[in-house]
Amino acid sequence: MSAWWDGLKAQFVLNFINDNRWQSLVSGLGVTLQITVFAVIVGILLGALVATVRSTWDKSGEEMGRRKSPAYYLLKGFNVICKIYLTVIRGTPVVVQLMISYFIIFATSKNAVAVAIFAFGLNSAAYVAEIIRGGIMSIDEGQFEAGRSLGFNYPQTMIYIILPQVFKAVLPALLNEFITLVKETSVAGYVGIMDLTKAGDVIRSRTYSAFMPLFAVAGIYLVIVIILETVFGRLERRLRQNER
Repeated sequence: MSAWWDGLKAQFVLNFINDNRWQSLVSGLGVTLQITVFAVIVGILLGALVATVRSTWDKSGEEMGRRKSPAYYLLKGFNVICKIYLTVIRGTPVVVQLMISYFIIFATSKNAVAVAIFAFGLNSAAYVAEIIRGGIMSIDEGQFEAGRSLGFNYPQTMIYIILPQVFKAVLPALLNEFITLVKETSVAGYVGIMDLTKAGDVIRSRTYSAFMPLFAVAGIYLVIVIILETVFGRLERRLRQNER
């Protein structure tokens, strides 16, 4: 038992203490969190916009089509663009999207982190859009009529009446998407970004020891997910209490 413990301590010193290798994990964690936070913001904003276009078409497209107004053709065009975007993004792997963004679309860019934020944000937005659209479509039509009776136009009805209810309904699904996004950022190393996973792999390549660095990386991701679950769980409970 003593020999096993001494070996474990030696491995810990080799992988994290020698040459201050633990700093690589801390630096990589910072990059991972930076990519995740900004990608979440992009995903929510773009996803909400796409969801609004898609749900507006689903709810009002037929009625607008009978009037053949210019707004109908504008909405139809945006809806087609959104459908193509959703099909392409959800139908291709995120790592391929990341590599296309880095090596083709932004081939001249020297800010790999910004490119990763763009790629992961664009990917997340497609899934967030469908989550929010499902929430909007689940809201009773009477809620929209109530908004009109209060003198709200469609955007005001969405902002003040519909979206707050949608947020409560889709919160668990959004949590799953954000957890998935955190873990998906682990492929950022494919374009040379020194994120958390890449930092662990670099340590492994230098020490020829896989156990400590890889389990450390897995443990850090697990802690991040637990924190997210805790924060969203408290938010969900508070929203339920406010309903009472």
